[in-house]
Amino acid sequence: MSVILSVRHLTKEYEKFTLDDLSFEVESGMIMGLIGRNGAGKTTTMKSILNLTPISGGEILYFGQNLRDHEANIKEQIGYAGGAVDYYKKKKLRDIVRITKTFYGSWSDVLYKKYAKLFDLDAEKTPAQLSQGMRVKLNLAIALSHGAKLLILDEPTSGLDPVSRDELTELLRRIAADGQRSVLFSTHITSDLEKCASHITFIKDGTIQHTGTLADFRQHYDYLRQPGQELTLEDIIVSVERRPLDENAII
Repeated sequence: MSVILSVRHLTKEYEKFTLDDLSFEVESGMIMGLIGRNGAGKTTTMKSILNLTPISGGEILYFGQNLRDHEANIKEQIGYAGGAVDYYKKKKLRDIVRITKTFYGSWSDVLYKKYAKLFDLDAEKTPAQLSQGMRVKLNLAIALSHGAKLLILDEPTSGLDPVSRDELTELLRRIAADGQRSVLFSTHITSDLEKCASHITFIKDGTIQHTGTLADFRQHYDYLRQPGQELTLEDIIVSVERRPLDENAII
């Protein structure tokens, strides 16, 4: 496997919060789950590795190239999807796609038609007429149609119904199955990662607690397991993140 994304000593400083010395890698064929409670730094990490917010220190490499120096070339080869769509809500999908594809030299109309059919995207509808799950599928179809080798997904299943979440996690497994494409998947819904992630990076209060395979992650926190218990990702996160209640607090 080859390294697609390498995050090296990433630091991002705010007045009241800091991403502190984050390092992890995403290789081809991986589905990396980025997990942690709300406010842990997941979205800040995503924005930093996409250069949507300037970093305070460290280095972001894609395909061995520094993002700072090769941003245009790199963004031809990666795709982003979040839990919402930022396109014009009243424009028809066919018009959105017609404009969007001009930004990508590697765009394939054949691939877009394939994914539009697979996702049942109606070219005559507008984003305002789509469900949240269909909006995520639109973003994925666009990312896959320009040959993205890495999909970066920020909370894409948040707000989706259980059936749509299952469909999305199955899709991610299929995308990574060829060993050529990878997924970096931020979520606080750990049950979704149980179904599709091969690797986990756990962030707590702006620092990485552990990064590695899903099996290694469970083994690392095996000390939390009670006799006879099957330890889930949610069990681990709750145990590590739980803060004792102040005995003097008024309830």
